[in-house]
Amino acid sequence: MTQEELFKSLIAHAKEYGFIFQSSEIYDGLSAVYDYGQLGVELKNNIKRYWWDAMVRLNENIVGIDTAIFMHPKIWEASGHVGAFNDPLIDNKDSKKRYRADVLLEDHIAKLEEKATKEVEKGKKKFGDAFDEVQFRATNPNVLRNIAKANEVRERMNDTLNRNDLEAVRQLIIDCEIVCPISGSRNWTEVRQFNLMFSTQMGSVSEDANIIYLRPETAQGIFVNFLNVQKTGRMKIPFGIAQIGKAFRNEIVARQFIFRMREFEQMEMQFFVRPKEEIKWFEHWKETRLRWHKAMGLGDTKYRFHNHEKLAHYANAAADIEFEFPFGFKELEGIHSRTDFDLSQHQKFSGKKMQYFDPETNENYIPYVVETSVGLDRTFLAVYSSAYCEEKLENGEERVVLKLPAFLAPVKLAVLPLVKKDGLPEVARKIMDDLKMDFNCQYDEKDSIGKRYRRQDAIGTPFCITIDHQSLEDNAVTIRYRDTMEQERIPVANLRAIIEDKVSFRKIFEKI
Repeated sequence: MTQEELFKSLIAHAKEYGFIFQSSEIYDGLSAVYDYGQLGVELKNNIKRYWWDAMVRLNENIVGIDTAIFMHPKIWEASGHVGAFNDPLIDNKDSKKRYRADVLLEDHIAKLEEKATKEVEKGKKKFGDAFDEVQFRATNPNVLRNIAKANEVRERMNDTLNRNDLEAVRQLIIDCEIVCPISGSRNWTEVRQFNLMFSTQMGSVSEDANIIYLRPETAQGIFVNFLNVQKTGRMKIPFGIAQIGKAFRNEIVARQFIFRMREFEQMEMQFFVRPKEEIKWFEHWKETRLRWHKAMGLGDTKYRFHNHEKLAHYANAAADIEFEFPFGFKELEGIHSRTDFDLSQHQKFSGKKMQYFDPETNENYIPYVVETSVGLDRTFLAVYSSAYCEEKLENGEERVVLKLPAFLAPVKLAVLPLVKKDGLPEVARKIMDDLKMDFNCQYDEKDSIGKRYRRQDAIGTPFCITIDHQSLEDNAVTIRYRDTMEQERIPVANLRAIIEDKVSFRKIFEKI
């Protein structure tokens, strides 16, 4: 199965089983906006809880906050979003379609890398067990040529974008002979910058209304409340403020399912430190955040750091944690040392002091900030895509299974009476009523037990318990484990403890 085929299967599965729906689907949908279904919202909430508890509960010097989406428009002037929050856009004169110039180039790079991957697949088929992929990648001329081309385009793209040389960006698109996906032509306009913020009006009469913006990030709500939290919480530097919330960006090219959307959710923490200590804390949070991701068990090799060579004007260090999605390594979380830029800007634009008095050093200063910012929707996609598996069983049958981490799974346990008679449903209901106080459970008595197992596999339920006729005699049930399909006979009295041990957040927190 190719990566494209896998991604299509993921999207179809997400809809079929109630994880993600296209927003406003009965009206033909709204591009790049999605709704989370009954199982999707459970998985999403579990990821939120994992992040929130790891940040706020496990760190005594980090507290949470929930700020408004609507904020004073001067905030976005101070942060630089009004003047510089732009994407490079280019239009095709024949199709009249608009594209992000950097995305066109990224797609071209991906095609070159895909060509190299196809050459590797050919080599695997040709040489079988004797195939040495490392040697093949290092010596095959077709692989080397395509990878070299991809690297060259990537370097030129990064250089031109960092210099904001829009004419050079257009020239690179022409040199790569990139065509419009709709018209097939190379009749391109000049590249222009487009501001990504959504604007609206606040006021009872349109003539008197003020233009405000839907926030493009959640961080500024933390910065403008820095002193409120510090004083009311009696916080001492270093300390952090965490927030989970919606943000909005008018993405022209929103693609790859929920990876890039116009309405999305962020999990951010701003950590306030003394000047000259920011790099130490930057390195600390890089490693801490990577451990958080790896603790989910999606595979350590799926993560890598990308250190920024070209930094934003406000930063003195920046790195991304990238994850290997079905469409390649992409940014999952950013860790940035933002210096004192944000608090200084808000002090300048508001006229209010944003200084902190440090009782240990007996001095006033504007704190420096280290930021960790992870996309909730992207984390959902990382978990979901890693868990999706199509298996061929020993008996020749096939099953689709979501091997979700048990502590994140939407449904922890399915309660299944073997048949709908002989008193088995009554026993099953009693067990269900008891366990649902502690776990999200499903009760299912429709169809054969095999079909019911397959339904639970498809939604990622880690454990199924079956109540059979023997249960009436020994007060025991059969527990089936999703990943191995192994079955075990256990007393009903031991169920809660066994499930709690398997789905507990505690064991995951101990890893980080």
